[in-house]
Amino acid sequence: MTKRPAKAKATAGGKSTGKSTTKLLVAMTGKASDAKTADGDEPVFAYIASLPQPQRSIAERIDALAARSLPGLQRGVKWGMAYYGVDGGWCFASGAFVGHVKLMFIRGTELKPEPPVTPIGMGKATRGVELASEADLDEHQAATWMKQAAAMPFFGGKKKR
Repeated sequence: MTKRPAKAKATAGGKSTGKSTTKLLVAMTGKASDAKTADGDEPVFAYIASLPQPQRSIAERIDALAARSLPGLQRGVKWGMAYYGVDGGWCFASGAFVGHVKLMFIRGTELKPEPPVTPIGMGKATRGVELASEADLDEHQAATWMKQAAAMPFFGGKKKR
């Protein structure tokens, strides 16, 4: 079943605010939202802007931390989540769900210390953290993981034999 973005919200006077918000899923079901797959900064900024609070504030902090921490940062939207990478490979993703935002590192089992959460449906090596509020984001630890992940980006595709 495909989830559609919520319709623009009406104000107390019955007028539309003109903004639509992404309908969030409770758990991983293949993708986090209906945000269209696209590479570049603008699709990620649009995805983040579509999120309800508090997920939007958390995603904005993750995005800003990534921009400060990783020179040459590349952004894209894939599987309904914001993806971040360097040198043509992807390092981590940020996806909003009901009640939290997941910050997931594609090769998380190789990070020190290993992030505590094993997200469902993201691959055996993926690890991350679930953030219910901005206060849950340990910027120092997240930046450390981001820098480690950037040293070993994931390029996807099948392994060559």
